[in-house]
Amino acid sequence: MHLQLQVNGDMSDLPSEPEFEQAYQELASTLEESTLFEKHPEYRTALKVCAIPERVIQFRVVWEDDQGSLRVNRAYRVQFNSALGPYKGGLRFHPTVNLSILKFLGFEQIFKNALTGLNMGGGKGGSDFDPKGKSDNEIRRFCHAFMRELSKHIGSDTDVPAGDIGVSGREIGYMFGAYRHARNRWEGVLTGKGLAWGGSLIRPEATGYGVVYYVEHMLQHAGRGGFSGKRVAISGSGNVAQYAALKVIELGATVVSLSDSRGALVAIDDGAPFTAEHVEKIAALKVDRRALTDFDHGGRYRYIEGARPWTHVGKVDVALPCATQNEVSKEEAEALMDAGVLVVAEGSNMGCTQGAIDLFEAQRRQKGKESVWYAPGKAANCGGVAVSGLEMAQNSQRLSWTTEEVDEKLKGIMKQAFTAGVETAQRYVKASEGELPSLVAGSNIAGFVKVAQAMHDQGDWWV
Repeated sequence: MHLQLQVNGDMSDLPSEPEFEQAYQELASTLEESTLFEKHPEYRTALKVCAIPERVIQFRVVWEDDQGSLRVNRAYRVQFNSALGPYKGGLRFHPTVNLSILKFLGFEQIFKNALTGLNMGGGKGGSDFDPKGKSDNEIRRFCHAFMRELSKHIGSDTDVPAGDIGVSGREIGYMFGAYRHARNRWEGVLTGKGLAWGGSLIRPEATGYGVVYYVEHMLQHAGRGGFSGKRVAISGSGNVAQYAALKVIELGATVVSLSDSRGALVAIDDGAPFTAEHVEKIAALKVDRRALTDFDHGGRYRYIEGARPWTHVGKVDVALPCATQNEVSKEEAEALMDAGVLVVAEGSNMGCTQGAIDLFEAQRRQKGKESVWYAPGKAANCGGVAVSGLEMAQNSQRLSWTTEEVDEKLKGIMKQAFTAGVETAQRYVKASEGELPSLVAGSNIAGFVKVAQAMHDQGDWWV
């Protein structure tokens, strides 16, 4: 069912925002196809209100490059919803950043954060600045200029950004320093900080580890054991992909692919799966912002230029898109199903196109427990923001928890997100006997209802 986002009139006079419209349609269609609106028609009003950000901040960033030339970039912060707590969501530095992408990410973040069970609202921000090819001094000057403006709009009880694509610990450090000097305050205004100055253990690993913990629950619920002996295809080679790969290897599975924006690196047959040592070498390359083509693997893997891994990995049990949005097309979804995939779980945000999701969901309805089971990013990759929330809690208490403490809390949050999706789907989605529950619908409804009820209680919408 195709729904139009209508708040006051139609969308004909609005600028095209394809990524945001896709994210909205994905949520709205699952709500519409469930029994939620039949049982609670008032929630249609809540959806209209949720679809518009509370605030969008747009500004310019003027900075100086190493040649002394003036440079200027566009920057944004979308403060989407604060019903459950301070706005929370990453900052992305990438040439493709625009308002549509940030609205899509912020919209997803609202419901992802709700699924963690922590007190966090949803937001997203960033700039079309490209850190690649820039010196440390140029990046520092840009971050300081960026934060001079953003610091007026954020705070530990208002809006707590984190990192995202193009924003690593280095950029977080530069921005935290700029905020501290501009506001004369030391507070947990950013997450992903260094361990010596307010960061949390397990935060770098959290998204990758979290998606693996989530998939473990999927495999066990469907009676498919754990990761041991499974073949796992992973896209991306950044933070999420690296730690997902390392955790998968630790649990006894075989990693058969990684990728970057230029192409895919695929294990050759069964003789050369990725090792933890090789993943760590790739991580070191990424710190230096180098491509997978610079990885010296001695012919152990095959690099396929301009390709994503899904059609090149052979037999595969688990697929983890961990790179960017819309990285699994309908055709690639078909290839994964032909390869015998059991589980597809998004480490990236909106990693699958709507065509791919529709295909996975159709097969889930047709084949029962023998089908592929798909998990959306707002549930499967919520571990990153969950540990960001734990970092906020540690900052508020001026405490530091151990690795074991944070990891146990992360495992509990991922179990809670999985359970919420399953139980909500069973409550609101009609299903045949033996059919696996829809984690798309269940996660969407669980997150939406929690946010909508908080908004209603606070008077943000009424009927």
